[in-house]
Amino acid sequence: MTPSAILLVSCPDQKGEVAAISDFVYRHGGNILHADEHADEESGLFLMRVEFDPKDFDIDLTDKNLADFSKHFSPVAEKFRMKWRLAQSSHRQRMIILVSRYDHCLVDLLYRHRSGELNCDIPLIISNHPDNQPIADFYKVPYVVVQMGKDNKNQAEAKIQSLIDQNKPDFLVLARYMQILSNDFVNRYPQRIINIHHSFLPAFVGARPYHQAFERGVKLIGATSHYVTEVLDDGPIIEQDVVRVSHRDTVEDLIRKGRDLEKVVLSRAVRWHTENRVLLYGNKTVVF
Repeated sequence: MTPSAILLVSCPDQKGEVAAISDFVYRHGGNILHADEHADEESGLFLMRVEFDPKDFDIDLTDKNLADFSKHFSPVAEKFRMKWRLAQSSHRQRMIILVSRYDHCLVDLLYRHRSGELNCDIPLIISNHPDNQPIADFYKVPYVVVQMGKDNKNQAEAKIQSLIDQNKPDFLVLARYMQILSNDFVNRYPQRIINIHHSFLPAFVGARPYHQAFERGVKLIGATSHYVTEVLDDGPIIEQDVVRVSHRDTVEDLIRKGRDLEKVVLSRAVRWHTENRVLLYGNKTVVF
């Protein structure tokens, strides 16, 4: 695919914002490929994603600090009080996966990565169990076991933090990592930790959601991928999906059906994150 630049913008909703952004891209030689916007009436916020071809763009985008782009775009941003970020599709983000024993989400991510569906690099898999070592070996991804229990949680998190610092990821993915991370750990990576929860949030938070759903007699079960915050299973939701269940289904049937959802929902969320399609506002997201 032709490399593109992606401008993500959020600002108070007012007249002229779309025109100003479009005119800026046009005046500097860019060709808009996709443009999506959303005005949130409740918050009075405007959000936009503009993807453009930078081939003839007369502003230097090679500088990682984007000093030249910022200099030219700042007058527009200041006029409309914009918060903005510029990304490039050619940049492959680095993703570290954390996983426990369940392998279905891990396998799905690794397969989609190898097949080219996920535009990212995976420098490391971290687990608190050795069970998935053969899978990592098959996909030739380094795998490190950091055992974690009640008595060594701080030491284990420090070890994980050291591994993360060494590998410099852009974001982390909890692919059924069955440990609750400390607030200090979570706050190091705001909006950069993606989790999969095995229920249709906000229903059935916490542990054993399929058992909770079975006891409640629900007719639909779901899976939710969200950004991790200090509050358990309460971060901004990126993607969800559901499947119908019946009174004949056992807890094991719910778990089996749910796992199919979990891996698909997580992979979608990861793909949209790597493609810079997710904008956050408050505890919500817009996915363009």
